[in-house]
Amino acid sequence: MRAARLVSIMMTLQTRGRVSARVLADELGVSVRTVYRDIDELSAAGVPIVVERGATGGFELLGGWRTTLTGLTPHESQALFLSGLPGPVAELGLGDTMASAQLKLLAALPRAWQAEARRVSSRIHVDLAAWYRRIRPVAHLQPLADAVWSDRRIRIRYESWRGEVERELEPLALVVKAGDWYLVAQPAGKHAPAPRTYRVASIRTLATGDAFERPRAFDLAAYWLESTRRFERDLYRATATVRVTPRGRTLLALASAAVEEAVELAAAGAAPGAPLEVTIPIESLGHATSQLLALGTDCEVLAPPELRARLRDTAAAIAGIHDANVTSTSRAGAAARRRRSARPRARRRRAAPRAGLRRRARPRRVAARTRRRGRRPRPGARPSRRCRARGRRRDHLRGRPATDARTSGRS
Repeated sequence: MRAARLVSIMMTLQTRGRVSARVLADELGVSVRTVYRDIDELSAAGVPIVVERGATGGFELLGGWRTTLTGLTPHESQALFLSGLPGPVAELGLGDTMASAQLKLLAALPRAWQAEARRVSSRIHVDLAAWYRRIRPVAHLQPLADAVWSDRRIRIRYESWRGEVERELEPLALVVKAGDWYLVAQPAGKHAPAPRTYRVASIRTLATGDAFERPRAFDLAAYWLESTRRFERDLYRATATVRVTPRGRTLLALASAAVEEAVELAAAGAAPGAPLEVTIPIESLGHATSQLLALGTDCEVLAPPELRARLRDTAAAIAGIHDANVTSTSRAGAAARRRRSARPRARRRRAAPRAGLRRRARPRRVAARTRRRGRRPRPGARPSRRCRARGRRRDHLRGRPATDARTSGRS
């Protein structure tokens, strides 16, 4: 524990320069007197530490002195290999650089720790893309990153929800959130307002300008935390009261973090299987209508009345569209059935005149045709060959003498 603290003090002084005893004590979680004892131990070990007294004083290393001791533990080396996310680094054009840095770091580690560091990539994978989304290449990302590194102004044409606008900005940082890149920048000028956030995918054109002085007090982590909280707070401007079933409770919680928090708070004292009344934050009436309509019969809007009326009107319009489609489909089907039933009738009507044109049928077919129709043959008509064969088989089965085929059927 003490050895790790000594290494931390030495690395802090090497990377940050002059640091006061109070700051070191707060970061290490020890008392100021313990920091003084640790400084004495480092000085006794040969580390050249200079002490400056006064309000701006503190401890610092002698100018030009650096240590080659890394002080990495096995867990620290694993975390360091995990910190390099391949997706965002490759999009910035630093994929080869990151691979080279990891190779050099791996070679500097003890042999016993190299295998532990390699296990990270085979056991932990970070995927920044949300479900049902694909991370696409972002235009102007690498030139924008160069402008951020070199502190140079940019002129962009940006597509916002109001339309395309032109802006001259001083880029401060880049942030990737849920697979999307965002630019943190402040408008150019001496009295520049607070930084703002721009989506990189909405930048249509980009041109780099001259250099600018970066504000020293800018803290990226603090700004992004406050910016995201302010965005989520200002996004919801109204509330709605709904009654949901157990299934609707689960579906409603997937809408957003704020809605999920409201559902969990309301479900704390409710029965597990009973319907739940919950007040949720909403952005607008239109957005809430599309969001709650997806829940179907698992959700009933209780308030406000405007949202309830809009949801009812939207559902009625959807039902009317589908009823019209069903009616048109049934009418088309009935017309097709009438056309199919009319086809044989037309064929019979066309075939009747053709049969009437025959003045006299052949004698050998008269008997067969009249027998099939159940009528008695005309006297003197000659039966067909098939009928004579049937008569001979019938007489043979009944034991009658065979008749002459040439004289059968004659009077």
